[in-house]
Amino acid sequence: MSDNLSHLPRELHSRSSGGIQVSLWWLPTDERTWVAVGDIRSGAGFVVPVRSGERARDVFDHPFAYAARRGISTTANRLAAA
Repeated sequence: MSDNLSHLPRELHSRSSGGIQVSLWWLPTDERTWVAVGDIRSGAGFVVPVRSGERARDVFDHPFAYAARRGISTTANRLAAA
């Protein structure tokens, strides 16, 4: 018996430094990829979708730059408690 988990997002890579957690996610069912950033101390976080033609690794390496370029707030959004 095998479970079909293809509808669940998969964490491809993550890193943490100075209380900031950065994770690269992929949803196989529709090929969406995004980078989630969370501040463990404040609970603030944001998500940067990887757009067509962008390199997911670049968004992962520079999420604050991509968020700024798109007007995504990097401080105002509180993450839901998991």
